[in-house]
Amino acid sequence: MFSSSIQNGLETAKLVWSRLPAEEVESEESSSTRKSNGGGGAESLDYEVVENYAYREEQAQRGAIYVAYTVAVKWFFALLIGVGTGLAAVFINLAVENFAGWKFAATFSLIQHSYFVGFLVYTLINLALVLSSVFIVTQFAPAAAGSGIPEIKGYLNGIDTHGILLFRTLIGKIFGSIGSVGGGLALGKEGPLVHTGACIASLFGQGGSTKYHLSLRWLQVFKSDRDRRDLVTCGCAAGVAAAFRAPVGGVLFALEEVTSWWRSQLMWRVFFTSAVVAVVVRTAMRWCSSGKCGHFGSGGFIIWDISGGQDDYSFEELFPMAIIGIIGGLLGALFNQLTFLITYWRRKYLHKRGSKVKIIEACLISLLTSAISFGLPLLRKCSPCPEMEANSDMKCPRPPGMYGNYVNFYCHKEKEYNDLATIFFNTQDDAIRNLFSAKTFHEYTAKSLLTFLAMFYTLAVVTFGTAVPAGQFVPGIMIGSTYGRLVGMFVVKHYKKLNVEEGTYALLGAASFLGGSMRMTVSLCVIMVEITNNLQLLPLIMLVLLISKAVGDAFNHGLYEEQARLRGIPLLESRPKYHMRNMTAKEACRKQKVVYFPRVVKVEDLVSILRCNKHNGFPVIDHSRNGEALVLGLILRSYLLVLLQSKKDFQHGALPCDLGGRSIPIRHNFSEFVKPVSSKGLSIEDIHLSPDDLEMYIDLAPFLNPSPYIVPEDTSLSKAYNLFRQLGLRHILVVPRPSRVTGMITRKDLLLKENEDPATLELEATSVRV
Repeated sequence: MFSSSIQNGLETAKLVWSRLPAEEVESEESSSTRKSNGGGGAESLDYEVVENYAYREEQAQRGAIYVAYTVAVKWFFALLIGVGTGLAAVFINLAVENFAGWKFAATFSLIQHSYFVGFLVYTLINLALVLSSVFIVTQFAPAAAGSGIPEIKGYLNGIDTHGILLFRTLIGKIFGSIGSVGGGLALGKEGPLVHTGACIASLFGQGGSTKYHLSLRWLQVFKSDRDRRDLVTCGCAAGVAAAFRAPVGGVLFALEEVTSWWRSQLMWRVFFTSAVVAVVVRTAMRWCSSGKCGHFGSGGFIIWDISGGQDDYSFEELFPMAIIGIIGGLLGALFNQLTFLITYWRRKYLHKRGSKVKIIEACLISLLTSAISFGLPLLRKCSPCPEMEANSDMKCPRPPGMYGNYVNFYCHKEKEYNDLATIFFNTQDDAIRNLFSAKTFHEYTAKSLLTFLAMFYTLAVVTFGTAVPAGQFVPGIMIGSTYGRLVGMFVVKHYKKLNVEEGTYALLGAASFLGGSMRMTVSLCVIMVEITNNLQLLPLIMLVLLISKAVGDAFNHGLYEEQARLRGIPLLESRPKYHMRNMTAKEACRKQKVVYFPRVVKVEDLVSILRCNKHNGFPVIDHSRNGEALVLGLILRSYLLVLLQSKKDFQHGALPCDLGGRSIPIRHNFSEFVKPVSSKGLSIEDIHLSPDDLEMYIDLAPFLNPSPYIVPEDTSLSKAYNLFRQLGLRHILVVPRPSRVTGMITRKDLLLKENEDPATLELEATSVRV
């Protein structure tokens, strides 16, 4: 179909990363299975703006009023995302705290008469909550399993995993989190809240859910993947801000951990969204402070105030603090490796057997967790209550079913408490608050802390990967605060002259484990400061985070990167591999066969090529009068499918249209070419063409991207990698060395003022060195 000269001229023209591994090499059966279970299958997103003829005509018709309108709508959406995520967090916290409060109140009431009956009721309540969670996930929203952060991180990196931003995923995430966290499993609700915020943002961006008839046309403003990416970034920050009551930490989390592309305008909207969340959460807490929210009390919305604890530190304490950082790096790296191996085994052997196996697995883990959390404190001897200061808010023992330290559990005397039950037989938020508490010397014994550390670490590893919404922030804080408190006990014992608080070391231990597991630094540091309300500990948190991250990086990648790799999400890291410096772009794509179209293509040929391969981008070429091959641009598969379905641009002849003469009628809106976020878009099998249609032609010039990103074939692969990732691209064309230069852009060419003629700057810019 093409002349030999064209083939020879474009022999070395290749597409770098035109498709992702395992994205398109799948049968129709696997594709239907993926749609039914809501998981698997990754596809690249088109973050690049396609500046084709239709786009430019549409932009030319829009004035300053429309620009102001779009900016106003973006800020309005930021407001809606903040309010929606804040309300979702309030609802989840209210439900979790009330379920936990009812559970512990009933259990403490029953154990006054029979510990067996209390254990039975405690176990059944946990089992019912976990069963509801796993049933919702397996039968209604499979994409709601796990924390969702690896999938959202992949989305903002340019990878769309099917089902992660659907309305049913949002519902499954909210109610599944209530069941799994309220059921006492060794996981948290903070990770799922990030996914919840992303789902809310995506739904607002597309105007609601069309499948469930909850869409509003006046909200359907932004259609492109780039606009949706910005909204999802706001949702991620809102989720962290709502989970930890840390608005600044939410902004930094979005910047450091999940997003791969950032700009100043987005920063302001993300900051505004997090501020709105903080206002919503604070308003809800003030409303609940009057007792209108049932058992929702000090346990709701994480904030562990240790401002009354250790107010200074000495250089002698830096060594044990560095030890905490090393322990955190080692245990965090081990946690990542164990969860990777167990999750891999689950996905390969266990979860393939169907939903029943997933439900049975979650129920068995629930029974095991209930037995350990209730049974282990029974084996521990109670300790006499210490003498309390007159102005102390603590009571020993605390009233049954109430929040606080010194739990009286299976104690024969009234003035005794069970230190292991203070951690185990409690909600996670209250257990952490007890571990962080100041003025509680000798509350815990080393034996109890070691027992809890070993058992809870094992439970967290086993629970992670089950078919329930699961976050690892709070379990990581519990694990870290336990060995941190152990180190604190050692420091109190051997550094007798220092003003040391064990709770301070518990905080540093929590930061070290999260740093060693998740490998975050700046955002995690700010989050820990915000949730503890103690700015004086900032240098110490920074120290242990740097050490734990360095130690963890020596063994493996972070938790979310490992889980993304396990789920087949091909993340592009922030920097290329070292060996890419010695490779060229031509070497990277030497095994690929370029599939391209002429400018005017026959419909029959177009359909045949689309059926024979699954590429998502195709170069469009033409040739000059002397036979030289020219690259006109790049056209996306989704655009071709829209053209075939509409049939508006079919023509009888093979003559190209005149773009320069403005003789092309605009038959399409630019929004018609955007793939809906809640579906996989059009497929070639969905399009039916008659024999007459197949004999028609299409001129692709008005619809292709005339300015795709192109690199010479001898460009280093590391340079192409940086260009690809930093610009959020899906395709890069690799071409032979260009033959001539038509111009050169320098800094002075980019400093034009609005409505200013570039010719007038020629004399003024002669003194600028370029």
